[in-house]
Amino acid sequence: MKQPLIMTPGPTYVNESVRRALSHPITNPDLDPAFYDFYRETCQQLQRLLHTKNDVLLLDGEGILGLEAACASLIEPGDKILCIDNGIFGHGFADFVKMYGGEVTLYKVDYRNAIDMAQLTDFLREQHDFKAATLVHCETPSGITNPVDQICPLLKSYNILTILDSVSAMGGEPLLTDEWKVDIALGGSQKCLSSTPGLTIVSVSDAAWQTMKNRKTPIAGFYCNLSIWENWYENQWFPYTQPISDIYALREAVDQLLADQNALARHAQIANAVRETLTGSGLSLYPEGGFSNTVTTICIPEGISFTELHDEMLNSHQIMIGGAFDYLKGQVFRIGHMGENCYTEKVYLTMKALDAVLRNHQIPLSQPLHEVFVRLIA
Repeated sequence: MKQPLIMTPGPTYVNESVRRALSHPITNPDLDPAFYDFYRETCQQLQRLLHTKNDVLLLDGEGILGLEAACASLIEPGDKILCIDNGIFGHGFADFVKMYGGEVTLYKVDYRNAIDMAQLTDFLREQHDFKAATLVHCETPSGITNPVDQICPLLKSYNILTILDSVSAMGGEPLLTDEWKVDIALGGSQKCLSSTPGLTIVSVSDAAWQTMKNRKTPIAGFYCNLSIWENWYENQWFPYTQPISDIYALREAVDQLLADQNALARHAQIANAVRETLTGSGLSLYPEGGFSNTVTTICIPEGISFTELHDEMLNSHQIMIGGAFDYLKGQVFRIGHMGENCYTEKVYLTMKALDAVLRNHQIPLSQPLHEVFVRLIA
């Protein structure tokens, strides 16, 4: 059976060299000094990618593990936490906060636009008694990127710790962790980094470490406790057995991304061309502003359901696209142009297949999607 072209917003296509890295001979990571060095060097490469001097760790679990671990490690019962909510994942952060006893203030705004800085500034001027704030870099379901370069420094000006979900942005959108004053930045291996699913990337600032050390109550749980990693390299000790094959794959993917000086510009160019192609042909995007460079979310036109669109794209054209969930289920479809998906030829094939499927269902298009895309990208 022919493998489909996976054009979803994660997991993404995996480069053949990354697949080969998975087959490296394994060792005993707890007893092999060379693997401790390899793990540390991989974290150092990620420090370069994230533009940070903060500690970077790899956790054995996909990106949601990082969101929970950040909340588990920093939040104590009764802590006041601000959850910045302009989408499904921003809202979902509140569940983790409550799970560990935090008192949530939900800053809920327009779900079809990026966070408005003037409004947030006014809000914080009146309410800023928070220990930490959670926010999302790229709201993957809606295809919106928030201005975290402005939000995080604003929060830090009130001494609020910042917990940033950058799972769908890390590697595809700019992320200057130290300059933007991000205390905990969270990523996932299967999105823009285009490695295999199963790893969380987390960077931890000195302020975040000090908060963990100065807690009045012990951190609940073990796997989500970031403090168990303290002095892991000096002690040559991992808290649990490392998923070394996934780490080999991630290292290869990160090395490739760091060597690609055009990655961020390519993401921006292709994302813009996708949006212009779709809107210029008569389709509607879900977001009204703050458009993501890693995923585009499109309203499903009348005359076709998501199931029909997905199944025909997959069965007739061997291309897999994404849907959504929660309040967006059945309302939108998504194209992930992130990481290894973010190349002209793959997006061209996706546009060509989408054009054929929509026309087959008598959806009016003013121009051939794939032809417009190629003109725009030239």
